[in-house]
Amino acid sequence: MEVLFGVHPVTEAVRTRAGDVDHVTLQAGGNPRLLALAELCRASRVRVTQGSREDLSRMTRTEQHGGAVAFLKERRLLALEDLFARQNDAAHMLLALDGVEDPHNLGALLRTADGAGATGVVLPERRAVGITGTVAKAAAGAAEHVRIAQVTNLVRSLETLKQQNVWIVGLDERGTQSYDEFDFRGDFCLVLGREGAGLHDLARKTCDFLLRIPMAGAVPSLNVSVAGAVVLYEAARQRRATGRPVAGDQVAAKTSKPRKGLGS
Repeated sequence: MEVLFGVHPVTEAVRTRAGDVDHVTLQAGGNPRLLALAELCRASRVRVTQGSREDLSRMTRTEQHGGAVAFLKERRLLALEDLFARQNDAAHMLLALDGVEDPHNLGALLRTADGAGATGVVLPERRAVGITGTVAKAAAGAAEHVRIAQVTNLVRSLETLKQQNVWIVGLDERGTQSYDEFDFRGDFCLVLGREGAGLHDLARKTCDFLLRIPMAGAVPSLNVSVAGAVVLYEAARQRRATGRPVAGDQVAAKTSKPRKGLGS
């Protein structure tokens, strides 16, 4: 059984896959956000129980649960082939992660992928963090909306994407081209390496292009989640500037809820 915690992840899980939710436990004497979540659960026919802060900490093995915990069926991640279908006629803007191990980095990257309009995320099964409760909380609900495929061999999957006419673009501090000089308007997959060490050699050699983010200070590179945000939003900027659709545009136009930005 999957355990999610945090108001945003639990809320989005109830909204998008209420049928998978066994029950939600909320901290007793909750604030207005927890009360709104309880009302959403009742409207979605999801059973709600109450517990103390200590109870929820015991369930989640963390004190950073935000007063909300959901117990639900294990999520089914997609296969690589599921990402081939286009969304809203948008060119592919995929993100592949080569061994990201920090759950907060993965959560932040999923949130960025959702916000920038990425059409899918590719994760390796081994030597990398999976979609855990901590990841889902860091993603602030984005894990319920981004199409995520899990693959056994990342390099082989990148080769498969090439056969689908998708450019493989690696981000590496040794890249010869600046990220803002690259044309992101076509089908591409951005590949980010693991914390500290960057791309594995085979993944780097598989890339069609290696880009870098120019650094003006003494530190040679950015945190992987920050670097991913810089490049994905540059890609989204280029596409909007030329009228190319971004995968999330149609969703944003249809929703009645305002789209929030930094700090939400």
